[in-house]
Amino acid sequence: MERLYRKLENYGKSDYYPFHMPGHKRNPESSAAAFPFERDITEIYGFDNLHYAEGIIKEAQEHTAQIYGTKRCFFSVNGSTAALLAAVSAAVGKGGRILMARNCHKAVYHALYLRELEPVYIYPHEDSRLGINGGISPSRVERYLEEHQDVQAVLITSPTYDGVVSDVKNIAHAAHKFGIPLIVDEAHGAHFHFSKYFPTSAAELGADLVIQSFHKTLPSLTQTAVLHVCSDRVDLEKIKRFMGIYQTSSPSYILMASIDACMDKMEQDGSRMFGEFTERLENARRRLMKCEHIRLVRPEMLNSTSVYDYDRSKLLFATDGTSVNGKQLHDRLRNEFHIEMEMEAEKYVLGIAAVGDTEEGLNRLCDAIEQIDRQTEWVDKEGKEEKECCSYAKMKQLLTIAQAMDAPQKRFPLEESIGKVSGEFAYLYPPGIPIIVPGEQITGHFVRNVRRYMEQGLEVQGLSDSTSETICVAARNEGLQETDSPVKE
Repeated sequence: MERLYRKLENYGKSDYYPFHMPGHKRNPESSAAAFPFERDITEIYGFDNLHYAEGIIKEAQEHTAQIYGTKRCFFSVNGSTAALLAAVSAAVGKGGRILMARNCHKAVYHALYLRELEPVYIYPHEDSRLGINGGISPSRVERYLEEHQDVQAVLITSPTYDGVVSDVKNIAHAAHKFGIPLIVDEAHGAHFHFSKYFPTSAAELGADLVIQSFHKTLPSLTQTAVLHVCSDRVDLEKIKRFMGIYQTSSPSYILMASIDACMDKMEQDGSRMFGEFTERLENARRRLMKCEHIRLVRPEMLNSTSVYDYDRSKLLFATDGTSVNGKQLHDRLRNEFHIEMEMEAEKYVLGIAAVGDTEEGLNRLCDAIEQIDRQTEWVDKEGKEEKECCSYAKMKQLLTIAQAMDAPQKRFPLEESIGKVSGEFAYLYPPGIPIIVPGEQITGHFVRNVRRYMEQGLEVQGLSDSTSETICVAARNEGLQETDSPVKE
């Protein structure tokens, strides 16, 4: 088949002159920096159109679906965000109800707002020592569906940002028992398909719509993702419509070519690449497990009932009970060893290993962790003095997200907001999972969490006040107009 990325390369070397967008006109002299302008085109003859794919882009999407064994595949150049928005919008009618894991990415909550949906939350198990989310229980999904039979879809995140995988097969069975689709945010699991070292992809376990971020764990450019259609339970025309709504009308050919090149590389050389990568990764994990204080997190260290499977490409380093916290470890790795990790949390640091990692890179990380480990001491080895770390406590929903965000609002000091209704999101980013959602009642636990994060040097995002000193409160009386006085409760 003709490859999109090859055709783009060849076109960049041709003598065609562009009297069309983009404005750089494929001229590298037009910019102060070197970018691949020669390959940056718009929808011109022979290069198809992502929103009405009939040629080379259609073939590229079909090729990706063939590799993953799915019915259809849609490219997203707006990342998993656009794919999640489209999946939720296509699967649930406007104003409908969705059963969703409370640890979903903020994009899912934005879909609730845009479509005025009512969520039924199912909370994952959580390791209270480290604050790591576990998986979703199939039996709880079935029980919730029995109690809420107007729910139109189920949505879970698997793997989580920290690599925890839920029992997708039985969750899908539960959803299908009630005649509704299962959507799986597998943004961090695009690599699962290419090695048995990793868990099985949700696309092979009965999920109906599966969203994957290629750029997270495969060799593909940032913003590249796909939406896999694995069954006929969600209307295909609706998926097409919403993918067109939530994506730019000027999709980047460089990004689409990146997905195409990634799939070509995986098909031609993926077996060798993943074989070598998983061997390097396993060697690194064995080495890191020997550290005494900075501990590499393994599934058996977490609540065993909450972890169905685990993605070993996620390298979590626990610091609880030691003389360093997550932020301090993160800062030392960056400042002293020039190693940039994915995320810092209160009691652990997350690094993502991927097929693009070199042996030298993994060795650098091992050397750094080993050196820091030797310089770290136990403060409380048993963790008896450690406070439980619970970020996603159950919250009371008093208004829908849309009602709360669209209501008249007033800003309150954080400590004075307890008992009121949040008018905005708050989350640690990454991973972008809300610790409070518009419409939820603000609790003392939430306020203490925010204060604790700030004391640890972590950054709370989402609040319109970047200092995290105040929060916008929504009026529960929809007829109340915003005034200079605080909202009356």
